[in-house]
Amino acid sequence: MSSNKYYLNYLDELESEAIYILREVWAQFQNPVILFSGGKDSIVLTHLAKKAFYPSKIPFPLMHVDTGHNFPETIQFRDDIIKELGVNLIVGSVQESIDDGRVAEEKGKNATRNALQITTLLDAIESNKVDCAIGGGRRDEEKARAKERFFSHRDDFGQWDPKNQRPELWNILNGKYFEGEHFRAFPISNWTEMDVWNYIKRENIAIPSLYYAHEREVVWRQDAWIPYSEFLVLEDHEEVVTKKIRFRTLGDITITGGIESDADTLAKIADEVAGMRQTERGNRSDDKRSESAMEDRKRQGYF
Repeated sequence: MSSNKYYLNYLDELESEAIYILREVWAQFQNPVILFSGGKDSIVLTHLAKKAFYPSKIPFPLMHVDTGHNFPETIQFRDDIIKELGVNLIVGSVQESIDDGRVAEEKGKNATRNALQITTLLDAIESNKVDCAIGGGRRDEEKARAKERFFSHRDDFGQWDPKNQRPELWNILNGKYFEGEHFRAFPISNWTEMDVWNYIKRENIAIPSLYYAHEREVVWRQDAWIPYSEFLVLEDHEEVVTKKIRFRTLGDITITGGIESDADTLAKIADEVAGMRQTERGNRSDDKRSESAMEDRKRQGYF
């Protein structure tokens, strides 16, 4: 008696799960968007959406919260991928939020616009009548993100309560909400950083050059190599040096720490990540402000 069995490898299983969630978002919500930062996770998420709805175009726009302190390479990559995919781009501007008096610019050496994104994001969600914002958050990144469900409910103030989330038994997703509320969806929640890199390598997905080892002017601050830029205020003891570094995660240029590396190919990056014991957000200075920095921001409406 012959038995023909079909087996998926683990990347195929993760891909299938993510595509299922993306299709559920499209089925259950009226006006979803993909939160696109230009980082590897949002790039993989966009690639998955392209697969999920092929041969049609991605049926919803991409939304980028622009702090004004981005890496130039990230903005260029964003514009290129929008042109390639032929999808709409919604941009929420933190600078406009500052100019309009909606938020106040932080002061001091470690000032960042990271938390200011909350107001800009919630304003963009409200003004564009978004009922589901799809993000590339993963549970292995940070302990607060480990509490997220695939469909993560936000109240009518855009806030997140980790103790008030819907059960998702047997992957049955509940996207019902009252007027004024919305959801965040996280299709790649179950992926690890290693999974992301192996998938990028397998699918040959283009990523910003920032992820590859390259020479850059940097400053040693908070146990990481912070890129030198016009936004960085140096202290007397700090010195700008040139190092060969790469970035494991991308945020504002003022808070994203690089690591010294020679990994200039996807294969080398995957090998390097396999031997690391610190989460990729360990070099993000915004997460070092307190033990609960990420969860505090998420409760207020952060990504």
